[in-house]
Amino acid sequence: MPLIAETHLQYIIEVAVILQIGVVFILNLAPLSLSLVMMMALVLGVGFTVMFGFDAMFLLLPGFSYNEFTHPFGSLALLVIVTALAALPMMKEVGINIKNLRNFILLLLVLITITGGLMHRSFLLLWLLGLLIGFFLISKSFRQQSVFTVKRIALIIVAVVAGFGSLEILSRVLDMTIFSPWLRLMRIEQYALPSINMVIQNATLTGHHLGSCFWGDACQGGSDGYISLPISLIILFGLPFPVFYGVLVSKKDVIDYMLPGIFGVGFDFGYLALFFLLLWCAGLVVLGVRMLYGYRKQRENGDKSYLGREAILLGSLTAFIAQSLVGLFVMNRSINGTALLTFLLLSALILGHVVFIKK
Repeated sequence: MPLIAETHLQYIIEVAVILQIGVVFILNLAPLSLSLVMMMALVLGVGFTVMFGFDAMFLLLPGFSYNEFTHPFGSLALLVIVTALAALPMMKEVGINIKNLRNFILLLLVLITITGGLMHRSFLLLWLLGLLIGFFLISKSFRQQSVFTVKRIALIIVAVVAGFGSLEILSRVLDMTIFSPWLRLMRIEQYALPSINMVIQNATLTGHHLGSCFWGDACQGGSDGYISLPISLIILFGLPFPVFYGVLVSKKDVIDYMLPGIFGVGFDFGYLALFFLLLWCAGLVVLGVRMLYGYRKQRENGDKSYLGREAILLGSLTAFIAQSLVGLFVMNRSINGTALLTFLLLSALILGHVVFIKK
């Protein structure tokens, strides 16, 4: 059947289309009032806090396995926290006392920062970058004073240095190298540079040279699975394209999972696909900002019908920008596997605001 995907790229595009259609209906048919959006954000925020907390605890306790939830769900946690923060000034405008609610959201923010940061440095980078973007977008949407003052930027730099320094000290005190940011930097130098050379020598406009994959003769010259949706989704539907378990983790000299995503996408799908992906990301950001401007005009004109949608868009746009920057330019694992599914969902949550279904 022509609708059954035959390559990883076709499957990614099909899932993106399905998610987009689903999100359009949810945004238009579900009663997304501001109170409902806030309640959903708080429930999900508590859920992610508990999830990351238990994962970090299992990391510290011997004999327990951990799941590294921050990679696939870190951007979703950012989505719900920024959405909740964006809803606060809207609730204040209608006379609701938000002091206790703000304190609770800030508590969730701190707990996620600590537990997620213990699990992965890449999450900490995505999280802090996302919060900066989120506060900036919120300040612009509500015409507040800019968050980017010299003092605050200096404090953020100090906090980042202190955070990474604390992780390095903790790794040495506990003799657990998994916490060490320095070790991660050394691994990037050790594995990423050979990977970059491999990509540059073999990538083409539509994929890569035949036989250049780790799996040799089985290499198809494109959509070979270096960038893919979750393996479980591929196996569930029995789709007819190659799946290579753990190659990005066990064979880091091929394409290291810490390599920036532009190299992974460029190698697996070709430079043309990379160009359209970058264009797509930039276009979504511009579109999201324009939609935020439209929502702000409606709100300032007294129309309170779209407050819930505006809060969701602020959170979605923030999380999408942060995940795009980290995944494409720092570490491809942040937009690969389950994280790629999250990435597609966030893009659908932005594009879905363009369509309005008449009731």
